[in-house]
Amino acid sequence: MNATELKTKTPDQLRDSLVALKKEAFNLRFQQATGQLENTARMRAVRRDVARIKTVLAQKATEAAN
Repeated sequence: MNATELKTKTPDQLRDSLVALKKEAFNLRFQQATGQLENTARMRAVRRDVARIKTVLAQKATEAAN
């Protein structure tokens, strides 16, 4: 998921994606704790996707305020 894709989405779609990614991050942490996690790089990718979504949401909120 890249920033240009995210900028075309509506804030509601971004919030839905954020919720889904946070659930996935929780599940990945749980798998890691139990020793079942196979793809450890996915944790990093999910964290970065969450940060991207939060950044785009903040940008859209700033644009709407001006």
